Amino acid sequence: MKRRLTVVSAGLRQPSSTRLLADRLTDAARRELELLGDDADVEVIEVRDHAHDLVNHLIAGYPPPGLGRALDTVARADGLIVVTPTFAASYSGMFKMFVDCLEEPALAGKPVLVAATGGTGRHSLVLEHALRPLFSHLHAVVMPTAVFAAPEDWGVGQTEGPLAARVGRAARELASEVGRREATPPADPYDDPQPFDRLLQGG
Repeated sequence: MKRRLTVVSAGLRQPSSTRLLADRLTDAARRELELLGDDADVEVIEVRDHAHDLVNHLIAGYPPPGLGRALDTVARADGLIVVTPTFAASYSGMFKMFVDCLEEPALAGKPVLVAATGGTGRHSLVLEHALRPLFSHLHAVVMPTAVFAAPEDWGVGQTEGPLAARVGRAARELASEVGRREATPPADPYDDPQPFDRLLQGG
């Protein structure tokens, strides 16, 4: 079965450790899905590419086409991987703007793997103090294992060390949660429109 996996990376620079972590998680999740007999159709969203559009959307109330497609990609995903850099003990402002632009039911019941990067290991608290509460509030199904990568984690190979172990465990959890669900599209708000004469009557 084809599974849609969407990756949201909120790194500010290119290349960035945030995108590097996102890629590792994506590769691991794809392998785990294949072990379950599912093919992964992966789409990566770089939030920095939509920075100006995010501000315009929050001001004007509707997204430009590029941002609209990115938001729709998140809504249609069977599973979501989100990775943010850590700023002031929390997720980045640009990452939060992207989440704020999602329609309210977009993440309801959706399996989400949360991850973050930061300049020191003590910033790993962002996972449980900021990211998990945010996505729980949006009614997402947040994976038990969250992944944080500090600078010292990058000195070890991809297949060994604590970071590799966390990446593998989180990927297995996400693949298992996605694999046991039916691949169903989100509800279409235009599927049952009100008749025009009823709208004129205020109904």
